[in-house]
Amino acid sequence: MAKVLTTGRPWRVILVFCIPLLIGNVVQQLYQIADAMIVGRTLGVDALAAVGSTGSLLFLLIGFAWGMTSGFAIPTAQAFGAGDHAAVRRSVATGAVLTGVASVVISVGAVLLTGPALRLLQTPPELFDQAHTFAVVSFAGSVTTMFYNFLAAVIRAIGDSRTPLVFLAVSCVLNILLVLAIVRGAGYGVGGAALATLVSQGVSVALCLWYVSKRVPVLHVGRADFRLTREDVTRHLRLGLPMGFQASIIAIGALAVQLRLNELGADAVAAYTTAARVDGLAVALLASLGLAVSTFTAQNLGAGRPDRIRRGVVQGVGMSVAGSLVLGVVLVGFGGMIVELFVGPGEQRVVDMAAQFLTVNGAMYCLLGVLFVLRGALQGLGQAAVPTITGIIELVMRVGAAMVLGSAFGYAGVVWSNPLAWVGAVVLLVPAYLRAHRAMAVARPASGPQPRSGVEPVLVEGPAEGSLVVEAVVPQPRSRDERLLDEPDVPAPTR
Repeated sequence: MAKVLTTGRPWRVILVFCIPLLIGNVVQQLYQIADAMIVGRTLGVDALAAVGSTGSLLFLLIGFAWGMTSGFAIPTAQAFGAGDHAAVRRSVATGAVLTGVASVVISVGAVLLTGPALRLLQTPPELFDQAHTFAVVSFAGSVTTMFYNFLAAVIRAIGDSRTPLVFLAVSCVLNILLVLAIVRGAGYGVGGAALATLVSQGVSVALCLWYVSKRVPVLHVGRADFRLTREDVTRHLRLGLPMGFQASIIAIGALAVQLRLNELGADAVAAYTTAARVDGLAVALLASLGLAVSTFTAQNLGAGRPDRIRRGVVQGVGMSVAGSLVLGVVLVGFGGMIVELFVGPGEQRVVDMAAQFLTVNGAMYCLLGVLFVLRGALQGLGQAAVPTITGIIELVMRVGAAMVLGSAFGYAGVVWSNPLAWVGAVVLLVPAYLRAHRAMAVARPASGPQPRSGVEPVLVEGPAEGSLVVEAVVPQPRSRDERLLDEPDVPAPTR
């Protein structure tokens, strides 16, 4: 169900919207962890390392696709916040066409370049064949990955973060069952693991399309909506391409890290891969809050509510710092025990190296939490330049640390590449957001009823999920007289 994020206490609205994103990211990371455990314990450490050695290469292109499709959804969220449903449909149609074109180019190009790329990365000979198989199968089916990301981003853009969670959970369960059947049962190796992921994502795409066609009329696009204008295409590319390139820039840094790891041997690759799986679970929690802030900012920008954006971002930073501290304590204190779940007996060196990674990253999560929130806020405001520049800074810092510190201190030096990259990005993001924060301080909220879509947001308490009661802001129709007499829920700030 579509939900407006333009009324209610900002921290509460963000948190309620974030919870399904958080659960979804956790579920996704858990199934990746399950895949790693099945591959590592069924096929051995070399197979686990082979899959891990393709991680940065996959992220280079699939990360670009994720960033680009997320950017395509920002105009959708802004149009929905403004109550312009025709613009919402045009945005969806434009994003769908651009996603389709990009997916074909990426799929074909990536398959052809996989072998040369793995050789350029100096993938260890004992890992090359399995790494090549896993990467080719993954790239060949990346169309499903791109369209799931696009559809999920569009559904979230109209304030519905629960439905993508449900479909993701179905996909994750199906993926684990398929990996067990194909890898452990049929013995198809790492290629079977990649195929299982693609099939499960294809199911998610089908579920998203079914849901939109049956339940979300605001996203029902017609033939007229596909008459793309230069203005619409330019606007979507202006946001989508920088966000895609930002993810790719970060991935290039990850490739430099992978190159250094490959030089350090299979144990270093296996340790980093295992630790990255656990680290990814923690990072996903912080990334969820950043995505929630981005959608909140975009909708309130469309609704003309700079006052809510200011309060929401500040409160989002506070929540991210608190969450970072909790995650850091868990990984620093129990990282080694968590890593032991991934590898078989007799791999103590791999466990110790992976625990070192988790200790360093866990101690620096506060920086990462601030990074996600401020970057999400700037992207929601439609600012593409600063987030892209921060990606370049992360690239320089990550590559420099991997090459310089990696050469001097080996694996320990490589481990510090991520925290140093976060430092570089935050140094630019903080003053950039503060400028935007001050600019919004002198802007008055839009006059008239909020939200401008002519609906009354009502907080509805939903069913309990475990120990958590989920709440949602649900639009309810109001009479014409009520809309005419309505006043803004928050007075304009004094100058």
